[in-house]
Amino acid sequence: MRHNPNKIECFGVLSCCKNVLQEGRRTVSIFKKLGWFFKQEKKHYAIGVFSLVVVAIVQVLPPKIIGLIIDEIDQKRLTRQTLLIWIGVLILAAFTQYGFRFIWRTNIWGSAAKLERSLRSQLFHHFTKMDHLFFQTHRTGDLMAHATNDVSAVQNVAGAGILTFADSLITGISTIVAMVLFVDWRLTILAMIPLPLLAVTSRVLGSKIHVAFRDAQAAFSDINDKTQESITGMKVIKTFGQEEEDIADFEEKIQRVVQKNRRVNRYDALFDPCITAIIGISYVLTIWLGGRYVMAHTISVGQLVSFISYIGMLVWPMFAIGRLFNVLERGNASYDRIEELLAEETHIIEEEHGIATRAKGDIVVDIKSFAYPDYPDQVVLKDIALKLDEGKTLGIVGKTGAGKTTLLKLFLREYDDYQGSILFGEHDIKAYRLQALLAAIGYVPQDHFLFSMTIRDNIRFAAPKSTQTMVEEVAKLAAIHEDIQAFVQGYDTLVGERGVSLSGGQKQRISIARSLITKPELLILDDALSAVDAKTEEAILQHLQARTNGQTTIITAHRLSSVMHADEIIVMDQGTIVERGTHSQLLANHGWYAQMWSKQQLEAKIERGEQ
Repeated sequence: MRHNPNKIECFGVLSCCKNVLQEGRRTVSIFKKLGWFFKQEKKHYAIGVFSLVVVAIVQVLPPKIIGLIIDEIDQKRLTRQTLLIWIGVLILAAFTQYGFRFIWRTNIWGSAAKLERSLRSQLFHHFTKMDHLFFQTHRTGDLMAHATNDVSAVQNVAGAGILTFADSLITGISTIVAMVLFVDWRLTILAMIPLPLLAVTSRVLGSKIHVAFRDAQAAFSDINDKTQESITGMKVIKTFGQEEEDIADFEEKIQRVVQKNRRVNRYDALFDPCITAIIGISYVLTIWLGGRYVMAHTISVGQLVSFISYIGMLVWPMFAIGRLFNVLERGNASYDRIEELLAEETHIIEEEHGIATRAKGDIVVDIKSFAYPDYPDQVVLKDIALKLDEGKTLGIVGKTGAGKTTLLKLFLREYDDYQGSILFGEHDIKAYRLQALLAAIGYVPQDHFLFSMTIRDNIRFAAPKSTQTMVEEVAKLAAIHEDIQAFVQGYDTLVGERGVSLSGGQKQRISIARSLITKPELLILDDALSAVDAKTEEAILQHLQARTNGQTTIITAHRLSSVMHADEIIVMDQGTIVERGTHSQLLANHGWYAQMWSKQQLEAKIERGEQ
């Protein structure tokens, strides 16, 4: 069976055109994705586009006027009065363009800034409501890249993208109409012959930029994350003498970013030469046919000059087509990344009509089993049953990895997918609104995070209207008041990023004071006394025990002296309770608790130099 070569060639051309149209629709789809914003700002965009129309109409006048002046000079009819009139018209056109350009810039760029603000707000709000699992999955640097580079790329669509699309279309149409009306329609058609080449070229290069830019953004996220991690862990890096290795790793990631961006720039750089070549073809055709028309007296010299000026005005729309696809591809890739992030949902679901009053009362725990979502087959908690009366203290001890901190995470609703229940005041904690539950809990984690502000503001972070008296009161309870007074600026001392200027013990005690400022119904200390000495630990525990506000307390610790005065102590091992009772009862059982107590007492005697 013979194949018709012409049919095969025709089929190939049609297939290519079909692919180009599909890719074009995919790129321009960013406008559809942002339809919600354009609808919201339709008034400002309408004013901006109208101003662009006025500018486009006015700017076709100068080439026509210049052509008329040249014709009058050629025919030796130009008078001083006529010249002044035309100059006045040109000046008026210039001021008109200036005024309306100011209007479109204010409306279009102003609206684009609103989109940037809206996206940043959406992302930040999204970050604040997401659960612990979300931040385990996404690196900090990647989230920062979404909120910076990606948002800027989408903003360009609403600003430069709309401008380029509307202005190139309006300017192109008005210029072509002027070329037909003021000069010659045949010359116009000839000059436009190369334009379809521009559309195909822009589409091919645009699709390659889409992929390349997405890779470049991912590489930027990596370097962003690396920078944040290195700066945060600079103390550790210096302690272990790993500066050179860290620099080498950083330079390797930088090189990857450079390579990815070079690929983007390489495709981007191909636009201008292609457009210049296409414009050059238009000029050659125009001069060739236009010159013949002038010699045949079909058009005048002034009309040819005007026409060449109009071709120069078409340079911007031609360039704009290429740049438009570039902006849209970048914006499309970035908006996809943002949408993917915003589409993720928290695993912690609030009851729509949940309890809004602050949680209070006895705590009853009955957990059959719990496994982390990443490892569903590995049960980390099982058969945990306990009751903690309001105002009492519970101590939780056990080996590292026994499940102590995991149990506390369930209290804080960092994870909800466990078998069983946790009651707080006769209500399941899942029945409360998150704000009502968490406002009743004062939590001091193992990893103490302080903000880059004053000690006073760190302590009253959860209650910013707290007075100095209230701040000092909780600071005394946490045995940090005297340390703060010893600082030159006292409570106005800036702690530095993550509390870098403070010792570990000072950070722990400020964190304890911060948790106490809200007068929580439940205070959770997750090994929060590990960095303080025994004397300070004893002072803090005595202060907490002396409080008479009915506060319930849960303390996890490796140092058993932290929990010896608790109303009940549970010993955990491999995710379950293996011992429970008071301090004296556990010592009498001669189990793990008693063995660890004897060991720690012996270590304490040796540290004091006793025999």
